[in-house]
Amino acid sequence: MASILIKDTTREERARIVNEEGLCDGCSPGLLRMYDDYINGTKELREVNMEFNARYVSGQTGPDKSGMSCVEGH
Repeated sequence: MASILIKDTTREERARIVNEEGLCDGCSPGLLRMYDDYINGTKELREVNMEFNARYVSGQTGPDKSGMSCVEGH
């Protein structure tokens, strides 16, 4: 598998990784927003997933599921 690091990918490749690698397979469009920082190149995918998992385990509020657009619309 090719590198998924920000330094090794374009924005379009990162959006494809999120869409095609099963990261959001069947998930709510609101959950797609959690990957915006990765797609936009501000956080590595690992960081995004770690933050989401920490919020999930701690019970903190996660991404809002209402009225969100799909990654493709970014």
